[in-house]
Amino acid sequence: MRKTHYSTFQKFFHKPSFKPSTKPRSFKTYSFVPFSPLAMLDPTILTIGGIILGIAIIERILERWGVIDLVDQFGKIMRLILPVTFYSALIYFFATFMF
Repeated sequence: MRKTHYSTFQKFFHKPSFKPSTKPRSFKTYSFVPFSPLAMLDPTILTIGGIILGIAIIERILERWGVIDLVDQFGKIMRLILPVTFYSALIYFFATFMF
């Protein structure tokens, strides 16, 4: 015959567990972001960005001085240069970055 063991609810839930219920398994983790944001601190990318920012500041200064015809010429040139520069820098970044 079996012995029946009676236990109260409090004793059952407050009893410390010495054995973990599951074994920890090792597994590999992969990142969904394949690059670090610090990789954008490439000197070539920063130089191109600085040149574009400098041209935009010069354009604003010329606008304040009232040289609207020169500002209009800058705007026409930048309308072509900005997209070409952006896509070239993007291609350069992904071509030189080691995955």
